[in-house]
Amino acid sequence: MPESAEAQQGQQPVRESFGSRLAAAMAARGPLCVGIDPHPQLLAEWGLNDDAAGLERFSLTVVEAVGSLAAAVKPQVALYERHGSAGMAVLERTLAASAEAGVLSIADAKRGDIGSTMAAYADAWLRDGSSLAADSVTLSPYLGFESLRPALDLAAQYGRGVFVLALTSNPEGKSVQHVGGTDSVARRIVAAATTENQRYGGALGSVGLVVGATIGSALEDLDIDLGPVRGAILAPGLGAQGATPADLRATFGDAYPSVLATSSRGILAAGPAVAALRAATEETLRGLRPE
Repeated sequence: MPESAEAQQGQQPVRESFGSRLAAAMAARGPLCVGIDPHPQLLAEWGLNDDAAGLERFSLTVVEAVGSLAAAVKPQVALYERHGSAGMAVLERTLAASAEAGVLSIADAKRGDIGSTMAAYADAWLRDGSSLAADSVTLSPYLGFESLRPALDLAAQYGRGVFVLALTSNPEGKSVQHVGGTDSVARRIVAAATTENQRYGGALGSVGLVVGATIGSALEDLDIDLGPVRGAILAPGLGAQGATPADLRATFGDAYPSVLATSSRGILAAGPAVAALRAATEETLRGLRPE
C-alpha cells in the first residue's frame, strides 16, 4: 500500500475526530451505548465463574451480540481490575474485539490526576499502540478541569475522545457538583467542555459529558444549558436504574439529539444467549429513536 502524502513527508496523517465518528454511528445505529458490566451476580446468572475465564466469555459474548447494533460499548474498568493482571488482559482483548467488530469503545475508567500522573493515564487509554487504547475514556475533573489537559490534547492528537463527569445521579454527587447553585461546579465543567470543543469542527466535538439519566430537574435547577456544548452527553441509567426513553427526552429537552443513552443490566440480564441480547438491544433502540 503506498504511503500517504503525510507519511511521505514525515507528518502524522489527519485523523477523523472521535466526535465525528460517534455522530455518524449514532445517526446510523441509534443513540445507544451498551455497558459491559461483568458484576459477580451477572456472571453467576449467566452460569459463569467469577474469574478471568468467565469475565472473557461474558465480555466477548456482549461484543458479539451488540457490536453491529449499538453506537458504542462501555466496559466498566473496575470490574476488570478486580481480577488483577488477568482481568486487565481480558479488558485488552475486549477492546480489541470491539474495534474488530466496528463498534466504538468507551473505557469507563473515570481517571483524573495532575501533571505526569495524568499524562500517564492519558498515555494508557488514548495513545496509539497502547494495549488499553480505547476510542474514548471517562475522566473525573475534580482536581480542576485543566488538570485533564494531557488527556484532552492526546485525544485530539489521536482522533480519540473523552467523557468528563459533570452531573451524576448518585445522591453524594450533589455535595460537590451542585455547590454554587446557578454558578455550580457542574455548570463550570459544562462551560469548560463547551470551550474545549471549539477546537473541533463537525456535528460533535470530542469532549463529551457524563450526565446521569436519572438527575430529574437538576439541569433546570442549576440553570445548565447543554445545547452549546457540541459534545455527546453520555447518560447512564437507562433501564435497570430506572430511566425510560421518555424520561431522557424530558430531562434533556433540546439537547436530546446529543444524548448517548447507556443501558447495562437492562440489556445484559437477557443473556447469555446472543440472540436474546440482540433482541433486548433492538427493543431498547426502538424506544430511543425519534418518535
